[in-house]
Amino acid sequence: MKALMQENPGNELFLAEVPIPEPGPGEVLIKMYFSPVNPSDLSLLQGTYAASPQYPVIPGIEGSGIVVQSGKGLIAALRKGKRVACTASENKGGTWAEFMVTSANRTIPLNKKIDDEQGAMLLVNPLTALSFIEIALKSKQPAIVNNAAASSLGKMLIYLCNRYDITLLNIVTRESQRNTIKEHGAEYVLISSSPDFEKELSFWSEKLNARLFFDAVGGEQTEIMLKTSPPGSTIVSYAKLSEQNASIDPRLLIQQNKKILGFSLGNYVSEKTLLQNLRSTGKVKKLLSDHIRINISARYSFNRINEALDYYRRNMSAGKVLLHPSI
Repeated sequence: MKALMQENPGNELFLAEVPIPEPGPGEVLIKMYFSPVNPSDLSLLQGTYAASPQYPVIPGIEGSGIVVQSGKGLIAALRKGKRVACTASENKGGTWAEFMVTSANRTIPLNKKIDDEQGAMLLVNPLTALSFIEIALKSKQPAIVNNAAASSLGKMLIYLCNRYDITLLNIVTRESQRNTIKEHGAEYVLISSSPDFEKELSFWSEKLNARLFFDAVGGEQTEIMLKTSPPGSTIVSYAKLSEQNASIDPRLLIQQNKKILGFSLGNYVSEKTLLQNLRSTGKVKKLLSDHIRINISARYSFNRINEALDYYRRNMSAGKVLLHPSI
């Protein structure tokens, strides 16, 4: 089969011919249709992902396809012949290949209302946005703050906050992004490049009673969130788009009762019961079927992968980039 591979962190990807993997017990073999490029994929390629994979590596966290072979086990058998959304299993090879083996538990059957392209993006961003809503509701937060608000995840969060009656303070980097997310239903939007950004963030987070901050940027923006947030606030770090570390003053944590927490979708899902996860994926499928359509800005074949990655890095807020083995 054809698969995209990387020899070492930071290297360009190349197209290789490798054996089609065999599914073991509880696993399925999926013929891949589409796979998106996510920020976490870029982190893996740059070598800044927390967990170091075994090299050479086939990247790709999520995608869509059809199960063509199953190993032993009831769930694996039930998935055979089904169109699915899927995520990669650790050290089994990623979704940027013609075929992928993964745990049957990492697959979600797609209904007729969700096409292969939208199904490829069903898991990471939609489940993350829904998880943020669950965290806010569980902690009884009337308002939350989210940066990188012009991203696909940010736009989903706008819809979900409006649906669940949670006030959302959005942070974007430039004026054009403010206009875009206003069209998606955003009411409160701040621009991080504004000279008055810190004052505005302090004022609006206090005015809206926002004490739950979701941070996808890291670096200086983490520092600003921690400094300007009201006493008793929690900063939830879920990505590091800036690739910059943050310098933290412990006195803000100690004297103002603030917290910094990390969020990983994999960890969050693993702490829930199977029934809870089934309910969550059911909600996500309904959202993609009836209410949300994720914008796709470009589609690339595997042999144009480095061009695709360059485009995505320069246009991350324009929409998702999809990879396909045979376009």
